[in-house]
Amino acid sequence: MGEAKVVKKEVVKKKSFFKGLKGEFKKIIWPDRTTLAKQTVTVLFVSLLVGAIITVIDLLFQAGVGYIY
Repeated sequence: MGEAKVVKKEVVKKKSFFKGLKGEFKKIIWPDRTTLAKQTVTVLFVSLLVGAIITVIDLLFQAGVGYIY
């Protein structure tokens, strides 16, 4: 009989978790299409910029190591 109570508590915990999750999702303010597009373009631009900077630094290090050896 004690085992049935444990199972029931787990079911109640799961229901409570999903009820809380549903409540949290209602609080989310989703961005509109234009904001989402602007942020996407910004993330892509910054990612490409950082990638280019890392590539240049890597090439400089390769040239420096090649010069030493």
